[in-house]
Amino acid sequence: MRFRLQPTHTQEQVLLEHCAQARFMWNLAVEQHASWRPGRAGAPGYGEHSRQLTEARKAFGWLAAGSQTVQQQALRDFAQAMFHFFAGTHRRPTWRKADRHEGFRIVGRRGRHWDVRRLSRKMGEVRVPKVGWVRFRWSRMVPDEVKSLRVTRDRAGRRHIAFALIPPSMTGPGTGEVVGVDRGVTVSAALSTGELLSVPGLRDGEAKRLLRLQRRLARAKPGSNRRERVKTAIGRLKSRETDRRTDWAEKTSTDLARRFDTVRVEDLKIKTMVRSARGTVEVPGRNVRAKAGPNRSIHAAGWGRLVMRLEDKAPGRAERIDPAYTSQICNACGHCAAESRESQAVFRCRACGHADHADVNAAKNIAVGRTVTARGGRPLGGPVNREPQLVPSSA
Repeated sequence: MRFRLQPTHTQEQVLLEHCAQARFMWNLAVEQHASWRPGRAGAPGYGEHSRQLTEARKAFGWLAAGSQTVQQQALRDFAQAMFHFFAGTHRRPTWRKADRHEGFRIVGRRGRHWDVRRLSRKMGEVRVPKVGWVRFRWSRMVPDEVKSLRVTRDRAGRRHIAFALIPPSMTGPGTGEVVGVDRGVTVSAALSTGELLSVPGLRDGEAKRLLRLQRRLARAKPGSNRRERVKTAIGRLKSRETDRRTDWAEKTSTDLARRFDTVRVEDLKIKTMVRSARGTVEVPGRNVRAKAGPNRSIHAAGWGRLVMRLEDKAPGRAERIDPAYTSQICNACGHCAAESRESQAVFRCRACGHADHADVNAAKNIAVGRTVTARGGRPLGGPVNREPQLVPSSA
């Protein structure tokens, strides 16, 4: 549950210090673990880090003036990140950079809940250590069982506070209806019902202004105030685009979870799709520059966030389907041919003449789990396996 924080100028300075100290603790732990080599003693864990923090606060006044709660929680978060890394579920923790990773987390102890009070219909307050009562936009009720909060600052300079809470899952209509979702670049999500959904991006005027600001940023002197102002203006436009994409993914996933009992999507390997060819200065990768545009378009379409939110809101009802040949199979007769897809939007079967929107035809194949695997061959005109080939959601 995220809310827009509205700190005063003095409170903003203290929050920036909290972010800097949390980032310092995290990077210090990363440096210690990076220097570890096989054969040496084990890298320090949270207990050793906590002891070192106590000694450091006695030796350095600037560290003692900060919030010990914020500093210790940064070390706890790092220990948890290392646990997930060794468990094989997450990547190895890396460095946090200023102006990019601005935030800190605080967890209540001994069952203590955070002090949150409502001031008016649209305003509330929360108590932050060393900061006091900070106002935030009250858009919904804050449950009493919340015991942790995270304060963040985006590249547009906006502050947000998020209360950790696992919401209950949504229930389907109970009709047994199944929908297929085909994700694309031109059409962000095409449904088997015929609906075409697209992520709202920047308007034409906003896109032109972003281009002007990026050119101005290239001419600005590094470290100058002018460069910081341009970076902030670019961050506002980028944040506006991100907010619209997030809002679209939330509303679309909620609508699908409420309207259908089963939602089937392609099991796309997005990280592999947006990976460019590696190379060196002497031997550069092939088509790296040409692939930058499609990579940006894939990220802008919100493919990953849509499926992630679907699995969060409808656990067990969001299924992943093998995407092999779903865009080449005719939904009417089952004929599989690459020539049937005449263009990005036109699909015309070479066997029966069935015509449909290419993305909608693929979504219908996804809805029934109609795919052709490499092991099963690629029949032309023959019967196609109609049994759903499901892929575990953890894949």
